[in-house]
Amino acid sequence: MKLKTLMMSSAALAVATTGAFAQDGQTPNSPVAGEPMADEITIVSWGGAYQDSQLKAYVEPYQEMHPEVTIVWDESSSEAVAKLRAMDEAGNLSWDLVDVTAADAMRLCDEGLAMEVDINEIAAPAPDGTSAEEDFGEDMLVSDCFIPQIAYSYTFGYRTDVDEWNGNAPTEICDVFDTETFPGQRSLEKRPHNNMEWALICDGVAFEDVYDVLETEEGQQRAFDKLDTIKDQTVWWTSGADTPQLLADGEVVFGSTYNGRLFSLIAEQDQPVEMMWDAQSYDLDGWIIPEGLEEEALNRVKDFLWFATDTQRLADQAKYISYGPARDSSAPLVGQHAELGIDMAPHMPTNPANATNAFVQNYEWWADYRDDLDAKFQSWLTQ
Repeated sequence: MKLKTLMMSSAALAVATTGAFAQDGQTPNSPVAGEPMADEITIVSWGGAYQDSQLKAYVEPYQEMHPEVTIVWDESSSEAVAKLRAMDEAGNLSWDLVDVTAADAMRLCDEGLAMEVDINEIAAPAPDGTSAEEDFGEDMLVSDCFIPQIAYSYTFGYRTDVDEWNGNAPTEICDVFDTETFPGQRSLEKRPHNNMEWALICDGVAFEDVYDVLETEEGQQRAFDKLDTIKDQTVWWTSGADTPQLLADGEVVFGSTYNGRLFSLIAEQDQPVEMMWDAQSYDLDGWIIPEGLEEEALNRVKDFLWFATDTQRLADQAKYISYGPARDSSAPLVGQHAELGIDMAPHMPTNPANATNAFVQNYEWWADYRDDLDAKFQSWLTQ
């Protein structure tokens, strides 16, 4: 992952400016301008603070240019693979554009459920003329079907007012497994992803060896055995909104979720919660276009993507949520939160102060092993 190009410091950031729109209401330089386009587009995303950032950064501006277009939201990204498989089986595709993680994009591409794209035909060049392919970079373009948007991380939030902790505060990932020093309920995502890696790390496996160990039956059992030590103190979440709500309500003292959800909880809602960056697990998120769209629907999707993934729009998104934009050219345009007026740099997962011990996911590995480990994980939960 190109951490160096995504690292941001306060001194390097400039306040983003709003890009000019074409005067005739057309998407500037769109490669499908003049082609027949559908007047409705169904976008699948994750809901919550992330979807709000998409709405503000590029969906609402796009609709200002195209008032004839209706945007329909479906908040099913966490189930995107299963639902697209079912749609394909039924021969009834109802989605136009889907927001997915890098590993899910790889799976969908391998199964022929996502359309292969030429990034230079889907996404605009940088303002200085640099091609989209070079501006995103090879570390972002992890699949022939993947159109990158952001770099984010899974990490933990914790309550700062737990009396039973006697003034101690967690500083490292393995504190999650220390129920003596840090008693209380935890929340973990109801899937193997990240949980298995963190379990092995806290069982003594080095970052660089995690996937070699996890590839073996013995390594998988080792991860499950470590998770067993906190299983009885764990609430399992399925929606990104779950952990922030559980933390806010005091129902858990520790909880994993997306760093942007925690940013909203801490900075926007002013809850007594802090972020723990140690062993934050980096991931990528972006778009896939479902295979099989009708021509007019596909033209609308291409027109929207040309606008929504340009340099300014990705920088604008980072004004609403603490995720690093996928384009190199966007990073210098990110500055303060659009509404709070706070510097966004300290809240980015790619900020040097937060990235000293980050864990970079192996997206290709998860694309290969996800279905098998999903089944084993769900079986383990019932034991």
